[in-house]
Amino acid sequence: MSDIRPGGPVIAPEENPVPESPQKAKAAKPASLWTDAWHDLRRNPVFIISCGIIAVLVVMAVWPSLFSPLDPFDARTCDLVTARQGPSNGHPFGRDNLGCDLYARTVYGAANSLVIGISTTIAAAIIGGLAGLIAGFFGGKTDTVASRITEIFFAIPSILGALLIGSTFRDSGFGIWLVVAALTILGWPMTFRIMRAAVITAKNQDFVVAAKALGAGSGRIMFRHLLPNALAPVIVITTINLGGFIAAEAALSYLGVGVPPSEISWGLMISDAQRRFLDAPLPLIFPAVFLSITVLAFIMLGDAVRDALDPKLR
Repeated sequence: MSDIRPGGPVIAPEENPVPESPQKAKAAKPASLWTDAWHDLRRNPVFIISCGIIAVLVVMAVWPSLFSPLDPFDARTCDLVTARQGPSNGHPFGRDNLGCDLYARTVYGAANSLVIGISTTIAAAIIGGLAGLIAGFFGGKTDTVASRITEIFFAIPSILGALLIGSTFRDSGFGIWLVVAALTILGWPMTFRIMRAAVITAKNQDFVVAAKALGAGSGRIMFRHLLPNALAPVIVITTINLGGFIAAEAALSYLGVGVPPSEISWGLMISDAQRRFLDAPLPLIFPAVFLSITVLAFIMLGDAVRDALDPKLR
């Protein structure tokens, strides 16, 4: 209560505000695009299912022995007498044209497909992202030259260009990395365009103008201010492209210029099995199903991320 004295002023009690708890202070922070997106993704069944499938595939690629006790690289596990045999005890998918266990080859084929898909996606994102960031920020002649170079690459059909690169350097000894290089060379322009458009939109925002007024250099503005605000659409297209790169690797392997014959990939298995598909369809069906599920999982993941990061869809 106030201290009231005759003839004296009214003295108000001292205010002792109770400090907010760290939990309340943390909750009071404004939500960002990333926190809102994560909040939506955790409740999206498409995201959860796709992540579960991808997690299983990654474990299969890293530790294939957990899924199959047989080593398909060991010639002793193959028996020509049992070639194209159907499912049996110990061989749930049956055997392929050489009498090798089809299940073991399908499991071990996940490694090359995922390595090529992920490596190509990262390389294309770095090259296209940096080029788009520089072109969008500086504009002028830099943007014009970069855009014209990108249009040249866009004019080349992806599979045809990768087929030409693969057949030209087939005997170079690079193995699966030749496939990664071929797909990267033809895959970075899409990321470039997305990043460039996002940077052009973001560089006219108030926070960039303020950074320039405070004397921030070009490098700081690009990497500290523009890049974090332009990443969302790039992440979406990169996630979707990953499934496309895995499918492209399978197509190149099917055409004979992808993964070397000494390795195992789903594309190679499909290529080997298509010759005798009418006599034994299972050697083609199983790797094709695994390939389709993998590509679909990454496309579903990309769609879920797009829906979470695009404010227009909220």
